[in-house]
Formats: sequence, C-alpha cells, structure tokens
Amino acid sequence: MTTPEHYRFACLPRLDASSWCRLVERVSSPLDLIGLPEDRLMSLGLSKPAALALQRNDPSRHRATLEALARHHIKIIAAHESDYPPQLLEVRGAPAVIFIRGHHEALKMPQLAMVGSRHPTANGALTARDLAFHFAQCGLAITSGLAIGIDAASHSGALAAEGTTLAVCGTGLDRIYPDTHTDLAARILDRGALISEFPPETAPLPHHFVQRNRLISGLSVGVLVIEAAFKSGSLTTARYAGDQGREVFAVPGSIHSPLSRGCHALLREGAVLVENADDVFRELKINQLNHGFTLPFPLSSAEPLGGSRLDNPSEILLDAIGFEPTSLDALIASTGLSSTSVASLLLSLETEGRIASDSSGRFYRVLQSTHIE
Repeated sequence: MTTPEHYRFACLPRLDASSWCRLVERVSSPLDLIGLPEDRLMSLGLSKPAALALQRNDPSRHRATLEALARHHIKIIAAHESDYPPQLLEVRGAPAVIFIRGHHEALKMPQLAMVGSRHPTANGALTARDLAFHFAQCGLAITSGLAIGIDAASHSGALAAEGTTLAVCGTGLDRIYPDTHTDLAARILDRGALISEFPPETAPLPHHFVQRNRLISGLSVGVLVIEAAFKSGSLTTARYAGDQGREVFAVPGSIHSPLSRGCHALLREGAVLVENADDVFRELKINQLNHGFTLPFPLSSAEPLGGSRLDNPSEILLDAIGFEPTSLDALIASTGLSSTSVASLLLSLETEGRIASDSSGRFYRVLQSTHIE
C-alpha cells in the first residue's frame, strides 16, 4: 500500500515506471530503500543520480510536503499498484509515482485528450466545448491540461454533459495553475481528477508543462487538436501521442488563420481529419469497446446564432461575413451597403453574439451550439 512517504520517489532521476516495477520485486517495501547506503541502492537497480537524490535528507522539507499531501487530500499511486493506469504503463518513461486529487477510478476510464491554443477564436472554443460534450455523453473521459483556451473549453464541455474530465497539471497539486482556474479545478474534482507527476510545492516551470504533455497523451486512447499555431505546445502532445501509438486527430481551419497551421501540419503528417464527433468514434472503433458506450452520433450541423429572422440588410451582411475573418472594407465592397450602415449592423450583430472580431479587427460568424447553455 502506497504511503505519503512514497512521494520521495517522485522525480528521482532515471527512475521510471518500468524500473520501479523491477525494483519493488527485490525489496519487501520500497520504503526500505530510504536510508540505505549508495552502493546498496545501486546494487538493487537504482542509478547513481537516483541513489544520491534519495539519500538527501531534509526533515523540514519532508514535513512540509507530508503536511501538504494531507491538507489537500492528495493520494499517491505507484506504478506497481493496481490503481496505476494501465495505459500509462505502456509509455516509455512513464513516472514511477503519480499524484492524484479527486476520483482515482477515473484513471481507468477510456480517455480522449483534447488540446489546442491558449488563445482560440470564439468558434474554436465553442467547437472544443461541443465536441467534449458529445464525447463525455458517450462515456469517454476528457483529458486536458487545465490551461486557458481550448483546455478549459474541453473540460467545461465535459462537465456540462455531467461527464468525467481529468486535468494533468505541470505543478504540484497543492496549487492550481493558472489561479484563475480555481473554480474550474473544483468542478473537475467533483466529477474527475487532477493528476501530476510532481510532488507538492513544485513550481509552474516551463519545462514541466512540456513534460506533462506526454502524460496527457499517454493516459488517452487518442489526442484531438483544435486550433494550434505551427509552434504550439499542443503539437508536442500530438507528437508524443504518435510516438506512443495513440491516434492523432485534428480539426481543420481557415487557410488564412495562424491557428490552423499546426492542425494542417498534423493532417499532412497523417492525422485523422475531424469535422464531427463521429469521425473520432469511427476511427477509434468505439462501438467495439466494452466500456458501456452508447451508439456514437455526430455533431448536429452548426448554424449562425440566433433564432429570429434577420432583416434583409443584416442577412446580406451576415452572408458576406461567412466563417472566415473578413475586413470592414471587403464587407462594404461585397454588400454594396454604406460604410455607416455596415458599421452599425456590425455593432448590432456583435452585441447579439452572432459575430466576433479577431485581433486585427476582421469579423467572422460565430457558430451556435445546440447542446450547451
């Protein structure tokens, strides 16, 4: 049975899940390793850096860490235990120990990772929420990274469906990062879990988030990317997925948008193009898995927001805007309306939430979700 003291094995250099499992076969308890001399530790299979790190003794830090584990109800699962997610054991370099807050049984559910831009378009965020809603309704757990943007939209979509969602964190679980997602994290804990390979008091360092991406993909049956720039961190998760033998999915976008370039690069490399939820279900052969899924169903076609009929000038303008960003001058030229009329109509449509504008001041239509309030 894993005890809080097992946290000392987290982040030991060159100690991964496979080497941990070999190690525990040679001792009656992993805790017996604490305090052994360096040569004895190495004879049991620990690397020299790991042996030296384990020998370091800082009572005050150990005490603070143990208090944090208890205060935040953080549990530890080691790689040799039955609660350790089996799909993660397949991943080379998986952590010997993981930390979890929330419902540990969620780790055993089939998971779909959803990742993307931290600064998505309104349509990108809505697409993520809508897809996550459908997947969660069908019994897939949605796994992401608790970041702003597509991550948060994906978690929120799963929660709106009263489904399960898991957040893999790049910090210790005694803190929520970003702190603006404290409420979101609390909602995730109600229906899922927060997971990390880092012990309490681990700061949000950049390389930790790259490192955690391999867990996002490793926990999942596939990774779906929605809006990602060419050098997006989301592509790192997709690359890990490919190396781990997981399916990679991507939602295409406008050829004019920088947020489409990462997804288009993945599609050129063989990722599965996703236009609706059925594309993912079909590729994963969900209906052949024995996890109690309902029959897969596609997203209903998205329509412009708003149920009331627009007057004629608004209809003309809305048709001219389309779903790709369009400049004010182009709208004036294509509609034949005066600049004053176009400006007034744009303000009205944007106030109603039927269109949005990007950072360059161009306008595009906003999709409607028929499933999420």
